[in-house]
Amino acid sequence: MIHFLTQVGRYFMFLRKVFAKPEKHSIYYRQTMRELVYLGLYSAGIIAIIAFFMGAVITLQTAYNTQNPIYPKYLIGLGCRDSIILEFSSTVAALILAGKVGSNISSEIGTMRVTEQIDALEIMGVNSASYLILPKIIATLLFNPVLTLIGIIVGIFGGWLAGTVSGVITSENFIYGIQYAFTPYYIVYSLIKTLFFAFIITSISAFQGYYVDGGSLEVGRASTKAVVYSSILILLFNVILTQLLLS
Repeated sequence: MIHFLTQVGRYFMFLRKVFAKPEKHSIYYRQTMRELVYLGLYSAGIIAIIAFFMGAVITLQTAYNTQNPIYPKYLIGLGCRDSIILEFSSTVAALILAGKVGSNISSEIGTMRVTEQIDALEIMGVNSASYLILPKIIATLLFNPVLTLIGIIVGIFGGWLAGTVSGVITSENFIYGIQYAFTPYYIVYSLIKTLFFAFIITSISAFQGYYVDGGSLEVGRASTKAVVYSSILILLFNVILTQLLLS
């Protein structure tokens, strides 16, 4: 328990150091643009691929579980739409990014720590936590909502394609289901969750890497901890935010 509270206190002190006032804004701007590409743009492919197949699977499973003639066919499109918007595009995508982006951040920062690059920055008077991590946080907060929107569009498209090609639903019924009783707030809800999840993934992963003590084995363990802790917090905050935003 004492170790847990110590780590929590250390994490918040770490955040205070990260959000210290930047010395040279131009350098931070260049770093942020670089991180937008590496952490954001390079993640769009995997999100699009998984969203496409998730949409297809949701559509087919919904179709096979609503074969009762009492259920209208458009429920298949409605189910695909709500599943993609409410959960996949934010929560499931965040868990995927925790594995891809989180481990990348933790191993990058951890390697810099064990090779004493961070110590060299500190000796030169640079706030290493802010310089290395703040651009990553800003980049993920800016680009992860874009990834969420990509996931929604591609996921619904995958559901439509799977449904029409397999013949379980007509294009007209699927499109009607997508439009039926649509609540625009669901997209806002998904984007709000995405911002929280982006901050959790980046800050937790950077924290684990920043305080690595040892060698390459410890860097690997830190990357594993980053993914595990980020995933747990994502699921926890998913419950909390759902209760707060949809109740």
